[in-house]
Amino acid sequence: MDCFYCKGKLEKKATTFMVDVGNCIVIVKNVPSMVCSQCGEASYDNETAKQLERIVNAMQKDVAEIAVVNYPGRVA
Repeated sequence: MDCFYCKGKLEKKATTFMVDVGNCIVIVKNVPSMVCSQCGEASYDNETAKQLERIVNAMQKDVAEIAVVNYPGRVA
């Protein structure tokens, strides 16, 4: 599989996903990803993207400023 941006080769890796949702910053560690060996761009399969969306939505409701969580089922 090739990178959408630079056409480099993708490798399976665990990455850290971070998003600023206005009222808080959510950081999710150990996310299963496909990472380009050339440009470093990370991409996620559909199920991982849906899980990240669920995590961000839950943290956005419960956290005042910042949340750092581990991806479910992954050990740091």
